Amino acid sequence: MRMCIDYRQLNKVTIKNKYLLSWIDDLFDQLKWAIVFSKIDLRSGYYQLRVKESDVPKIAFRTRHGHYELLVMPLGLTNAPIICMDLMNRIFRLYLDRFVVVFINDILIYSRDEFEHTEHLRIVLQTLHDKQLFAKFSKCEFWIKKVGFLGHIVSANGIRVDPSKISAIVDWKPLRNVLEVRSFLRLAGYYRRFVKGFSMIVTLMTQLLQKDVKFEWSEKCQQSFEQLKVLLTEAPVLAQPESVETHEKNYPTHDLELAVIVFALKIWRHYLNSEKCLIYMDHKSLKYLMSQKDSNLQQQRWLELLKDYDFVIDYHPGKAKVVADALSQKSLFLLRAMNT
Repeated sequence: MRMCIDYRQLNKVTIKNKYLLSWIDDLFDQLKWAIVFSKIDLRSGYYQLRVKESDVPKIAFRTRHGHYELLVMPLGLTNAPIICMDLMNRIFRLYLDRFVVVFINDILIYSRDEFEHTEHLRIVLQTLHDKQLFAKFSKCEFWIKKVGFLGHIVSANGIRVDPSKISAIVDWKPLRNVLEVRSFLRLAGYYRRFVKGFSMIVTLMTQLLQKDVKFEWSEKCQQSFEQLKVLLTEAPVLAQPESVETHEKNYPTHDLELAVIVFALKIWRHYLNSEKCLIYMDHKSLKYLMSQKDSNLQQQRWLELLKDYDFVIDYHPGKAKVVADALSQKSLFLLRAMNT
């Protein structure tokens, strides 16, 4: 049993730590080629973090039995997840992006073979021992071929939706107000990478979130709602990405330049969501990208994706960025040379 204390007033006057939590997709991208996994869950993770002595009175709480002060990090503090994540990243800094993924107090160890995994697991367990951090054995799994992690099932074959998590979406009743629409889209959006055309499917539901729009759950909204639930239950296994595809190397210049924008926005979306960004390109026609009338099917798909971002494309001639232009042209030449 864990106590959940109302710290809303304390959180109002707390200076929020500026710390970027890892983007889920970035974490999974590390698992390419991994075939054996172990998962470790820290026992009451927050309670293993001591609070600075001068801050102990600030987190005191009252019950009918009296007043008490916690000496460890309680649930409910606005900076608690960030502090825990920062600690884990510092502890495993040498092993991140090599064979360890951490998210808050969850640890995933991944390896190419069982022999390698033995050494990786020994390092992680020894690190936890040295730092006096304790795991909950009943929630740990070792030397397994597939593992549930952050709402997904990860294996050598790729990543798929965890069926136990999707059941909440499948059983969702028709939405009755804006709050329910927002809650549903947040949960479904977590698995958007598994649903082709996710943005188009949820367009009508998203429009209901806009200000000055009367909430009206139409038949078309219901159809989109049901379609999304079906697609999530039938979601495919996503293989870990390989290198650049052959057809991508042969894109015409305009599409190749556009692909760079799409790729960059997708990679850095956790920084760019809800932020306006300025993109400098030496391909002048892209400046009018969002207003062009004629586009092929590939461009139309990309344009649909770009609608999720707030950006402005500005023309920046190649001669003004000699170093970057030289590097990009060299890479492009090598790609095409490799393909001939």
